[in-house]
Amino acid sequence: MQGIVELRTCPELGSFLRKLQLFTRGKHTPVQREIKAVINENVRHDKVRLIGHDGEQLGIYSAKDALEKAYEEGLDLVEVSAAAHPPVCRIMNYDKFRYEQKKKQQEAKKKQTTVETKEIKFRPKTEDHDLNFKIKNIKKFLGQKNKVKITMRFRGREIVYSQSLGMEAMQKIAEALEGDAIILQPPKMEGRQMVMFVGPKGV
Repeated sequence: MQGIVELRTCPELGSFLRKLQLFTRGKHTPVQREIKAVINENVRHDKVRLIGHDGEQLGIYSAKDALEKAYEEGLDLVEVSAAAHPPVCRIMNYDKFRYEQKKKQQEAKKKQTTVETKEIKFRPKTEDHDLNFKIKNIKKFLGQKNKVKITMRFRGREIVYSQSLGMEAMQKIAEALEGDAIILQPPKMEGRQMVMFVGPKGV
């Protein structure tokens, strides 16, 4: 507990965390869900603006007449903009449209890079040349689009007396990575270790 209090009141921590705010960027990735379209008999507007299967603007139709026209062509009536006035519908082969959309999603998913979390460990009194070597490895992992967990392990009474050294090392790492990384989690104590997470920019 004493070690945690010392970390919170450490003068280097406040300035370091303020500096992190300059290049820390939070990101939120929305969950993708398939949007189910309103088609054929489920289109229940009085009037719709109709687009042909070739993209031609066909004008204003009653929903009933628009559906009949779609059926005459052996196609479906699909609502594409319910918020418009009047709502916009298009004549298309809905099964083919869904197939093409799913195929595009699958291709996009294949191109996505699987992000792993690598870990780099070091001690509070790590020599500069060793620290530089570890920074080089962190940059390599970031270049591979991986996240990196940077862990400093304290032994015995180091947790009380060496946290300032640990904070200095974390600051050196953050400054060295400023052009390559974003700070996902600023340094914080977890048990007997100080942990910081970084991730590649633009991912």
